[in-house]
Amino acid sequence: MTAALHIAIGADHAGYSLKQHLIAFLRTAGHTVDDLGTHSTESCDYPPICAAVGRAVRDGKAELGIVLGGSGQGEQLAANKVMGVRAALCNCLYTARMAREHNNANVLSMGARVVGIGLAEEIVQTFLATAFEGGRHERRVAQLGDIEREEANNFGAQK
Repeated sequence: MTAALHIAIGADHAGYSLKQHLIAFLRTAGHTVDDLGTHSTESCDYPPICAAVGRAVRDGKAELGIVLGGSGQGEQLAANKVMGVRAALCNCLYTARMAREHNNANVLSMGARVVGIGLAEEIVQTFLATAFEGGRHERRVAQLGDIEREEANNFGAQK
């Protein structure tokens, strides 16, 4: 059983139905869920929604985040633009476990057109229940943060 967590979730129109299902699933499991949009199946752009999820995690308003779209690819990319976010595209149980265990991922991305509801529930459970292994992986995760800060500093210097 996973301890209750505060989770931010967001999706575009393609991920809307899965998002709605996962909100109920997570709340039934005792988690607090912040729904950051979208709120319908009407076509919308995913980057602002996924960035909002990433910012909620970065700012400590949520412990973990979930972003959903058709494939999950763009959603992962958008969330990863937020400094401090380590979003992982996980459309199977193995990648969900490895994302947390080895990469300390803090945002889960999934493709609603790739995974069915049952598998999505299992992926979420795996992602939430898996702890960061630490050890040699701490050094690597720290290096990701170093690269991120270096790129942010270089970008600011180029303006």
